[in-house]
Amino acid sequence: MTAPQLLTPVTFRSVTARNRIAVAPMCQYCATDGLGDDWHIQHLGARAMGGAGIVFTEATHVSADARITPGCLGLYTDEHEALLARAVKLIEYAGSVAGIQLAHAGRKGATVPPWDGARGLTEAEGAWQTHAPSAIPFGEGYATPAAFTASEIAGVIEAFAASAARARRAGFKVIELHGAHGYLGHQFLSPISNRRTDAWGGDLAGRGRFLMELVEAVRGVWPDELPLFVRLSCTDWMAGGITIEDTVALAKRLKETGKVDLIDASSGGILAKGPVIPSLHPGYQVPFAEAIRHQAGMASGAVGLITSPQHAEEIVANGRADLVLVARAVLADPAWPLRAAKALGASIAVPKQYGRATLT
Repeated sequence: MTAPQLLTPVTFRSVTARNRIAVAPMCQYCATDGLGDDWHIQHLGARAMGGAGIVFTEATHVSADARITPGCLGLYTDEHEALLARAVKLIEYAGSVAGIQLAHAGRKGATVPPWDGARGLTEAEGAWQTHAPSAIPFGEGYATPAAFTASEIAGVIEAFAASAARARRAGFKVIELHGAHGYLGHQFLSPISNRRTDAWGGDLAGRGRFLMELVEAVRGVWPDELPLFVRLSCTDWMAGGITIEDTVALAKRLKETGKVDLIDASSGGILAKGPVIPSLHPGYQVPFAEAIRHQAGMASGAVGLITSPQHAEEIVANGRADLVLVARAVLADPAWPLRAAKALGASIAVPKQYGRATLT
């Protein structure tokens, strides 16, 4: 019997994951001054023990003012680096590849955790000044950001590079740059949020300049033998916003650089109260991953309400994406990859301590 394609190893540069299941970045909103604790160690370790090929940290921010909430993870001090190095060791002990998503919230920063509502922090709650491509708030209840100057943009790019260097020292094998879901990379790319008239705005080339320079800077400190992924919102789901055609064009430019190895294909998030997605169903974003893979010739990752092992297998087996990134399903069940393997008539090796376990 042929092994399920979902469970075949996949290699990016010098890094091989044991299967094509990746744990997507999922914010936990419980760090202190950017520093995680035992919660983050057990959260990431449990998903690695569950059999995933790659385990990503949550969005990990490149400076204190880049965070979404006061509880968001950071990688901008030695203390942050030491904690994440501990997480890497546990992820690798379990047989997974350790990945980190580097991020900047831009105008979506200085907010309360989602379980406290959708709004910005008050001054009494410790709000900080947010920055964005243009001085346009994310939505009602959010502060108006200051528009970045050119020198401030350069500073943000330097902060990403510094965090990437820290990620390498901590032992991570994959970096993903967050350019989706209304965060800073997406804010530059989308005409909805970027109204600049200088070299950082205007057409797709101008709006994409931030991302292209970000990739260049990060790759400058990230070894050639290690892969670099980029997460993109492939459409804004609204008139005047990013389209899949824009994203395919951008993916072609990224491929031409030879510096990016995979596009993690998501969508939406540019406004606090965004448009209604026409058909929200399992795999509704898979066509974006498929378009990037076949039209741009770039490896892609599929994400979005993928909870069935058979569905995940179909996506990979039919060449629609190279990876399947799972979030809510593996948040609810850290052993989802092991259960998926059993459902597909296969298995994933587990640490010897768990060898007697039978998944039911």
